[in-house]
Amino acid sequence: MVAKGKKPTPKKPTKKKPVKKATSPKKRVWPLNRVWQWVLAVFLWGLLALGGLLGYYAFTLPDVDAVLAEKQPPITTLLAADGSTLATIGGGHDEWLQRQDIPDVLINAVLAIEDRRFYEHGGLDYLGVLRAMVANVMAGDLVQGGSTLTQQLAKNMFLTPDRTLRRKLQEAMLAFWLERHLSKDEILVEYMNRVYLGSGTYGVEAASKRYFSHSARTLSLGEAALVAGLLKAPSRYSPLSNRASSFQRMQVVLGAMLDGGFISQQARDDEPNPVIKGRSGVGGEKYFTDWVMAALPDLVDQTSGDLVVQTTYDAKAQRAATDALAAALTQWGEARNVSQGAVLVMSNLGAVKAMVGGKSYAESEYNRATTALRQPGSAFKIFVYLTAFEAGMNPKTRMRDSPFILENWQPQNYNGQFAGPMDLEQAFARSINTIAVKLAEQANRSDVILTAQRLGITTRIIRQPSLALGTSEVRLLELTSAYGVIANGGMEVRPYAIQRVTTRDGAVIYERRSAPLRIVEAKPVRYMQQILAEAVKTGTGKAAQLKGRVAAGKTGTSQDFRDAWFVGFSGDLVTGVWVGNDDATPMKRVTGGFIPARVWRAVMEDL
Repeated sequence: MVAKGKKPTPKKPTKKKPVKKATSPKKRVWPLNRVWQWVLAVFLWGLLALGGLLGYYAFTLPDVDAVLAEKQPPITTLLAADGSTLATIGGGHDEWLQRQDIPDVLINAVLAIEDRRFYEHGGLDYLGVLRAMVANVMAGDLVQGGSTLTQQLAKNMFLTPDRTLRRKLQEAMLAFWLERHLSKDEILVEYMNRVYLGSGTYGVEAASKRYFSHSARTLSLGEAALVAGLLKAPSRYSPLSNRASSFQRMQVVLGAMLDGGFISQQARDDEPNPVIKGRSGVGGEKYFTDWVMAALPDLVDQTSGDLVVQTTYDAKAQRAATDALAAALTQWGEARNVSQGAVLVMSNLGAVKAMVGGKSYAESEYNRATTALRQPGSAFKIFVYLTAFEAGMNPKTRMRDSPFILENWQPQNYNGQFAGPMDLEQAFARSINTIAVKLAEQANRSDVILTAQRLGITTRIIRQPSLALGTSEVRLLELTSAYGVIANGGMEVRPYAIQRVTTRDGAVIYERRSAPLRIVEAKPVRYMQQILAEAVKTGTGKAAQLKGRVAAGKTGTSQDFRDAWFVGFSGDLVTGVWVGNDDATPMKRVTGGFIPARVWRAVMEDL
């Protein structure tokens, strides 16, 4: 039975509210005017900071008027380690020429090679900078510079050669100052009379008399081009030290003059090489004093007036080194086809006491002790063995002298034979090549390179299979200082010649202070000292033995007898010797254990 009553009212279907999808929060859009406000604020603060920086640099500029008033450079007196006068530098100027005295051919040569837009720019040549950048990018090297003559004058007169932002900004400020206060001809006169032109000469008049024995007033086209060519690298292109390079550079200048419309093609073709009549100084200490003077601008302000420089030079050591090399080249030079050599004597902390950069400074100012790059041969093995000792080996570790092939190359020993098993001390003393190469592979070639760099080698070392045999070129100065690290027990060595610089009144403006860092631990150093001493006692360095004193060192001979070395130490002295030929022609079977070891012994026995 159905209950009576009202029928239930049907419920209306409810509409489901649509579910809102989650949306990421909207990014805050900054009003355009707010963005520009920030940009303007950053710009203004940056401008204020730049203005402050420029103001500070301007405030620290030297007294330009005072420097311009000086027509002669300050005199620098170099003292030896014992306080005696070694040299007085500053007499390289001659008569101050006026604009009418400087021939147009010289002006044109300088402008053609250094600053073709000199009469158009206001101190900085922006087009020249852009052109130099393009040329350098195209060449993949630094082949052109963008400095104007005005900038060069500013740098030479007032600033140090440091490549810093501060120095470049100050150089630009001074260039603008010079352009505003001097005429173009006055800038040229200052530049031509002050610029360094090699062989101790400042100014075109002194250079002309030094190289050609006559005044700059009568320079020929070729002579003018040669002088202008010196501006790029005065020491490298000096006709007294490197005549062939100076003539090659002269041809570059003549080409620039032709390109700039200063001369005709016929004039260039008809111009002969000039006759060089000058001679350089003959003092044996000149290699040392040149090195000192090159380092001085990095230590003191060039506008400091007359200077007194206390150096590390030792006259007795210099005589010993000079005499020993001269005697060896006289005795064996012609018979064994040896024409050149170099000797360095330094303390085991880097104080250079003697420097012989070649057979004769009068014949060649080129310093083979500090500049020449030559293959060290087995003298490089100290880096291989030190790396191995730092990796856990020791002098009694045994390896096998046996033939093997590495990357399609097979190392050979000097005698062409293989001696079988031996310990590392014997292998080093006998200069066994196969074991040195195996050690470099076990220790990792890259680690050997890092070891050489840690001990002071800055030249490029090629990571090739023959690395251990010294096939990458080094400088005698750096290799000798690296041996100094072993000699002094593992402390860093940075070779130096300047101990103190004072004014004429005695005020100290530079004094060397050093706290050497330990760069090699004691145990590997002892192992190295042990095997270096054994190499002299029983090995390839026997000709370097000293009477009553322990000597330690290593021979080195490059492929085809092109280079021969001996580097070693006794007591607190470290000496390096190299002999060879400038053109890298082979000597007649001259090894490091022959002439270099004997020169080394002669030097050390006198000290």
